[in-house]
Amino acid sequence: MARLRVLSELDTARTQYYHFKAIIIAGMGLFTDAYDLFSITLIIKMMGRIYYDHRKGQNQFQTPPLVTSALVAAALLGTAVGQLLFGRLGDLKGRRRVYGFALLLMVFSSLASAFSICIRKTCVFVTLGFFRFMLGLGIGGDYPLSSTIMSEFANKRTRGSFIAAVFSMQGFGILASSTVTVVVCSIFRAASKSSEADVAWRLILMLGSVPAAMTYYWRMMMPETARYTALVEHNVMQAAKDMEKVLDVRLSMIAEEYPLPPIPHPYPLFSREFFRRHGRDLFACSSTWFLVDIVFYSQVLFQSEIYKRYLDENGKVDVYKEAIHVAWIQAVITVCSTIPGYFFSVYFIDRWGRVKIQMMGFFFMAVIFFIIGVPYYTYWTTPDHEENKWFMVLYGLAFFFANFGPNTTTFIVPAELFPARFRSTCHGISGAAGKVGAMIGSVGFLWASHKKKEYGYSKGIGMQVTLIILGGVCLLGMVITYFFTRETMGRSLEENEVDSETNEVEQHNNL
Repeated sequence: MARLRVLSELDTARTQYYHFKAIIIAGMGLFTDAYDLFSITLIIKMMGRIYYDHRKGQNQFQTPPLVTSALVAAALLGTAVGQLLFGRLGDLKGRRRVYGFALLLMVFSSLASAFSICIRKTCVFVTLGFFRFMLGLGIGGDYPLSSTIMSEFANKRTRGSFIAAVFSMQGFGILASSTVTVVVCSIFRAASKSSEADVAWRLILMLGSVPAAMTYYWRMMMPETARYTALVEHNVMQAAKDMEKVLDVRLSMIAEEYPLPPIPHPYPLFSREFFRRHGRDLFACSSTWFLVDIVFYSQVLFQSEIYKRYLDENGKVDVYKEAIHVAWIQAVITVCSTIPGYFFSVYFIDRWGRVKIQMMGFFFMAVIFFIIGVPYYTYWTTPDHEENKWFMVLYGLAFFFANFGPNTTTFIVPAELFPARFRSTCHGISGAAGKVGAMIGSVGFLWASHKKKEYGYSKGIGMQVTLIILGGVCLLGMVITYFFTRETMGRSLEENEVDSETNEVEQHNNL
C-alpha cells in the first residue's frame, strides 16, 4: 500500500529550524521534570536542619526516613499515574490538546509546593507531599507527550538524536537545581539568619516553575503532529496544511491527489489482536524501563557515603553551608558524568542503534555495581580508603553509562515502535512501569541497604548484598534487551509498525 505523501516527506525532510525549536519546547518540560524531581534531595537536607534541629545524637538535623520516603514516593507515584492518564489522553484527544495542560499542572504544582499553605511541621510535610503528587501528574504527562511529539515531527535519519536531545534537557535541569540552590543559599547566608531558611527552600522550589511557564505560549502555538492528524483523525489535508506551517515544504508537494476515505481501525487497545501484534514490544519497553529505573534511582544509596566522605559534620556548618556543599557535589557529578552521558547518546544513537547502546549501558552499570558492591565492607568503607577518589569516579561512571545507555534508550524506543493511535498510551504504560521501579529503587532499596538500625532505618540486608542485587538487575536488563527489544534505527515509524505486525503474524502462523 502506498504511503501518504505527507508522511514520506516527514521521513525525508532535511533538518530545519523548527526541529531545533521543537527540541527546546519539548525539552523544557523534561528540564522542569528533572529540576523538580532532583531538587527534593537538596530540599530534604534543608528541611532536616529547619524542622528537626531539636533531635539528639546522630538523628539531629536528619529528616526521618518515613518522611523522606513519603516525599520521594509521592512525586514518583504521581508521575506513574500521570504517564498512564496523559498517555491515554494523548491518543484519544490529540497530543497538542493535552500538552499544555500537563505543563500548566507542573507550573502551578511547583508554586503550590513552595507555599505549602502553612509553616507548622506536620502541615508543611502533608501539603508538600500532596502538591508533589500533583506535580508528579504533570511530570508524568510530559514524558509520553514530549517523546511522541518529537518522534512524529522528526525525520527517520535523525529521529533518535532529536528525541535524545529532548531527554538530555534533564541533565541541564539537574544542573539548574544545584545552581539555583547555591545562589539562593549564598544570598540568604550573606543577608539573613538561619531562621529564615524556611523561605529559602520555598524559593528554590518556586523558581522551578519559571522555565516551564516561559514555554507555555510556544506549546500552545505548536500544531498537532501530522501523523496524528493523518493516521488517527484521518484528515490528510489538514495534516499537510499543518506541516506546511512549520517545515519548509510547499503544500502542492505533500497534498494527496486522490485522498483516501477513512479506514476504520482494525483492532482496539488491549484486545487479543493488540497483544498478538504488539505484546512483545510492550513487554520489552516496560520491563527494561522498570529495571533501569530500579538501578538509576537507587543510586541515591551512594549519596550518604559521598556526603560522609566529602561534607563537614552537621554541627560544624549551618543550614545554608550544608545545602551549598550538597548542591556543589551534585553539580560536579552532573557536569562530569550525567550531561556527557546524554551528549554521547545524542551523538551515537543514530550511528550505533538503540539496542547496542542499551545493552552496553546495562553491562557497564552491572560491572560498576559489582566493583563497588563485592568489596564494599572490606575495602570501600575501611578507614584506609575513606579518601579514595575512585569511589566518586565509579559513582560518576554509573550515571554516565545510565544516560549513555538504558536511561535514554528506554525513553526513545516506545515512541518508535507502536502505531500512532497507541503510541502515547504505550509510552505512558512503559514509563509508568519505570516509575514503579523508581519507587522500588529509591525507597525499597534505600531501606534494605542498612546493615543495622541507624538514622531511623530498620535493619536490612546491607549495602553489599543490595549492590550485588542491583548488578544482577542490570544483567537481567541486558538479557531482556538482547532477546526482546527490536532495533528501530533508520526506519520510519510506519515501517516499525508494519514490521512488528508482520513478525507477529508470521510467528502465529508458524505455531
